[in-house]
Amino acid sequence: MWGRALDAVYPRGCAGCGAGAWPFCSSCAQALRPLAPPWCERCGSPSILAVPACRDCPPSSLDSARAAFVYDGPARRAVHRLKFSGWRDVATAMADAIAAVTTPAAADVVTWVPLARGRRAERGYDQARALAVALAHRLDLPAARLLRRPVATDPQARRSGAERRTAMRGAFRAVHDVPARVLLVDDVLTTGATLGAAAEALRGAGAREVHALAAARSLPGRGPLRGAGRSAYPRVGSGPGLWLPGDVPR
Repeated sequence: MWGRALDAVYPRGCAGCGAGAWPFCSSCAQALRPLAPPWCERCGSPSILAVPACRDCPPSSLDSARAAFVYDGPARRAVHRLKFSGWRDVATAMADAIAAVTTPAAADVVTWVPLARGRRAERGYDQARALAVALAHRLDLPAARLLRRPVATDPQARRSGAERRTAMRGAFRAVHDVPARVLLVDDVLTTGATLGAAAEALRGAGAREVHALAAARSLPGRGPLRGAGRSAYPRVGSGPGLWLPGDVPR
């Protein structure tokens, strides 16, 4: 009730541009680029033809990886609002998007890639946790904190994949025994080094399968994707419908 009352007084803007209607205005909705087949069957990287694995696959500690959108345009801005500007409701919108455009692997629990304590204190909350909790609700699965990050690592944006993997080695510790099948959530998938290091810690604590889910995927150096520019919200036809808060799911 309070949430609806606050929305009436302080209406939420578009997660993509900040000015239009929540969750995505029509312009931003048209600019979202969902990731869909043909792709790498293991990691969901776009491909001309379906392939079982590819050079962009994350480390072998992950059984699979999927992301809802290409990390550009309104998807990138939405993630930045969630990550740096305190727009926690973006986690709900993105969780709906992930659930709508991906088919997550069977799992016993949903967990997340945690921030180090200092960085979490700076931001006021952990954006990956917010995303994982919202996604667990959509999937009717429990969400649990299974990992801790004892040391903050330096920003990874300017590092190569090999450098990222070296920097992330041993960065995570499991907090207790882990169920057999885990969905591991983060906001952005790039090389998979961070998710792979987190998956290693989960496997060391008992996980037999670890599947990664992300709101968006960074594809540096990639040209235009097949179907770029098509409407992503909502999708029509034989594909899954993408609905976000305020819409009625099919």
